[in-house]
Amino acid sequence: MATHERPSTMVNRDGEAAALDDPVGESLRGHHAHLARRLGRAAAYLPGVATFSAATADPGPQEWADLARLLGRGEFADMFSCAAPPPSDWEPIFVLEGRQMIWRSGSRPDHPHGESVTGVVELGADSVPEMLDLVARAQPGPFWPRTHELGTYLGIRDKGTLVAMAGERLRPPGWTEISAVCTAPEARGRGHAARLVNALIARIAARDERPFIHVAEANTGAIALYERLGFETRKHVTFRGFRTP
Repeated sequence: MATHERPSTMVNRDGEAAALDDPVGESLRGHHAHLARRLGRAAAYLPGVATFSAATADPGPQEWADLARLLGRGEFADMFSCAAPPPSDWEPIFVLEGRQMIWRSGSRPDHPHGESVTGVVELGADSVPEMLDLVARAQPGPFWPRTHELGTYLGIRDKGTLVAMAGERLRPPGWTEISAVCTAPEARGRGHAARLVNALIARIAARDERPFIHVAEANTGAIALYERLGFETRKHVTFRGFRTP
């Protein structure tokens, strides 16, 4: 998905958060380089990990051609962090308004640390089938069979069944994105999302990084939750996806 910043009075501390202007590219060049595929200056995550692709700030025809070749004919290009429009023969698939939120360093979550991690378990490769099942029911956004390789994923089980999860996705320098925050319909309203996000905040802060989140503008309930947990909006973004020619 591509991100286009719109005029805003929201928090924009460029000195400390410049890497967040290109979170996919920064992740693929750094912490997630082992999960990247490349051709020329174009880059994307490996199939099954994520559909995010990255191009430079001002890609020319050759870079777009390289990205199309890298992804393949008629494949999905999730241009999360590219502000440049692709060539006219790239088919638009979706446009989604959203925002990027960053955790205020030193904030105190709305639950004490001990309470926030009660009942939270780490999810590994053996949990992928139930993670995919939960995503299908809760629909938090894109999640694939290898997405868990991007970082730590945590969950909450009820009588052995996974009913909530959240994890780490993009990793630009100094930052970790919290993503896939979701709860099964029958388990909502119990504070599971807050407990999971709090647990991830603690883990991320412990390694001297700061959490950030991307959220759809229409998801006002999630935005309110994240604000309670110490997040503030850095900028508005527009997510876009395309089909390669």
